[in-house]
Amino acid sequence: MKVAVVGATGMVGTIMIKLLEERKFPVTELIPVASERSVGKTVTFNGKEHTIVGLDAAVKRQPKIALFSAGGDTSLAWAPKFAETGCVVIDNSSAWRMDPTKKLIVPEINATDIDVNDKIIANPNCSTIQLVLALAPLHQNYKMTRVVVSTYQSVSGTGVKAVQQMENEIQGKQGEMAYPYPIFKNALPHCDVFLENGYTKEEMKLAKEPQKILDDRSFSVTATAVRIPTAGGHSESVNVQFENDFSLSDVRQLLSDSAGVVVQDNTDTNTYPMPIYAHGKDDVFVGRIRRDESQPNTLNMWIVSDNLRKGAATNAIQIAEYLVDSVF
Repeated sequence: MKVAVVGATGMVGTIMIKLLEERKFPVTELIPVASERSVGKTVTFNGKEHTIVGLDAAVKRQPKIALFSAGGDTSLAWAPKFAETGCVVIDNSSAWRMDPTKKLIVPEINATDIDVNDKIIANPNCSTIQLVLALAPLHQNYKMTRVVVSTYQSVSGTGVKAVQQMENEIQGKQGEMAYPYPIFKNALPHCDVFLENGYTKEEMKLAKEPQKILDDRSFSVTATAVRIPTAGGHSESVNVQFENDFSLSDVRQLLSDSAGVVVQDNTDTNTYPMPIYAHGKDDVFVGRIRRDESQPNTLNMWIVSDNLRKGAATNAIQIAEYLVDSVF
């Protein structure tokens, strides 16, 4: 079981390697892959040093699985080259997500869609993953018609440069800017690039990806994505309109019974999800569950998850685990 991690020195790639070790994934040979400036350096895995190689060298070593977290351009150029060798690529970029020939997988929802012919599998957007894990059981029972989501996203979702910008601003230092404005003591309604329709790319991912994952276009999603000065963990305020009515106790039970979801919802004890407590965990946390009193059959809830783990690395590793258990 040769496993390549492409983008091994990045924020997500580092956690992928950590999780392969934590979850005791059956790696016989780890192939860490990064840009030319990192080739020859080492990463530690299972107590041993592993030398970083370039993409061409990694393809020649013919891994069984390649976990990609190195950006869309790298994925578009190199994922097919890995796939040609028989390797299964699990890609964390947006490059393949909306490609109709590629599966978009959240294992708790649609892992069984994967078959032996899938050589490039797309990992959804981090904000999408936590959203659909909460929505899927509710949609199955009450039939969603419309979802309105506002996100409160960590700087870690942008990458190392953004985390450093925030740290510099906290310390009063000048430094390289990942954002067009300061992020410390601020909120930027601007995640990813703006598109012609006035939405950002991140907002359109939230609009389109849930329909593909749930294989259902009967509901619509509209989103506003905001970057806030937290170091890790994305939060979402979600308003869901259903065809059918619900009871709050049944909603809480459905969510509690769903794999990967933890309900934290007790206003008497100030119990609700927060990114500071989701950090380093693999679950999706749901709270502030309440009726929207302005219209019928509509629910409000608050969803939080560690964007680097379940929102990226953990989901990819879970896909790999499904491949080992059920496909290979």
